[in-house]
Amino acid sequence: MTRKNLGMDETGMEDDSPTVSLTDEQGRSLLCYVERSLPLEGSEYVLLLPVDSPIEVFAWEDDDESEEDDEVLVDIEEDELEAIFATARAVLAEEDLILHRTALTLTASGDLPEVAEEDIITLDIEDDQGQLNFEQFQQLASFFFEDQEYVICTPLDPLLFFARMNNKGEPELLSPEEFQHLLSLDEFKAIQSELEQHDHSDEED
Repeated sequence: MTRKNLGMDETGMEDDSPTVSLTDEQGRSLLCYVERSLPLEGSEYVLLLPVDSPIEVFAWEDDDESEEDDEVLVDIEEDELEAIFATARAVLAEEDLILHRTALTLTASGDLPEVAEEDIITLDIEDDQGQLNFEQFQQLASFFFEDQEYVICTPLDPLLFFARMNNKGEPELLSPEEFQHLLSLDEFKAIQSELEQHDHSDEED
């Protein structure tokens, strides 16, 4: 697993914080703030926070496990995202947000609206280990494309990517094996504990 939703205070990010670009296999880039630098086992690892707002697009589908006519929000495949991207971009433009086809996640530039309780969506998201985690999203817009309804959201928790800096000073996402190895290190566990304590103190404030 190379991306983490950890409780971090995004409001404390300064405009002059250093930035780096993550690049995916398609050559797309994602500009990120360097939230934190972590020297571990002779390498420099970084927690990266996207400069623009991460965007997720979900589709409403019938819930096969429900005895009633319920619907659930589900992830969409890459080819489906390509088909609806122009429509999603036009819909967000009506909210003064510009949708970008960036690496690793869609992003939107512009000021997000204030979070209203009726716009909060809670979903069960399966991680790389097959475990379900509850994640909350702010619904920004919805639209229909070929009789299918889609919802455009942004996660309420900051979306952080964990990467290793290479010899060229460029960030590289970790393989699942490398990330699992770091999770086992006492130094990394101490950092996780510190971040969680920071998150709890923010909630109390």
